Amino acid sequence: MTIPDDWFEHTVTRLVRLMTVIAAVGTAVFFLWRGWKWGTGFAVGAAVSFLNFYWLKRLTGSLGSSRVRRRSAVFLVSRYLVLGLIAYVILRYSSISLPAALTGLFVSTAAVIAEILFELTYGPK
Repeated sequence: MTIPDDWFEHTVTRLVRLMTVIAAVGTAVFFLWRGWKWGTGFAVGAAVSFLNFYWLKRLTGSLGSSRVRRRSAVFLVSRYLVLGLIAYVILRYSSISLPAALTGLFVSTAAVIAEILFELTYGPK
């Protein structure tokens, strides 16, 4: 089995497109079904999911470089603090729906599952 050199870039591009579609459709569905609080909550969760995906992509891109190891460890811990802070602000000071925001956090997971199915169907054999 031969994997093309640009396979990773194509996979990341598809993942970003899938996340965009899932986030847009999910936000629209929640806006129409449950109102602005749920639609906004899902959109915020999806945005945090995008941010987490970007951070993980950046981290994997820096693997192998010895000078970024300490920064990477600090970054791994601090991103969870940022995500926790966002959840706290939503819960404490906002009227948007926390369950919808938590659902939006699964946008990147849904995109990865769709990408796995795509690769199993159309990937290199």
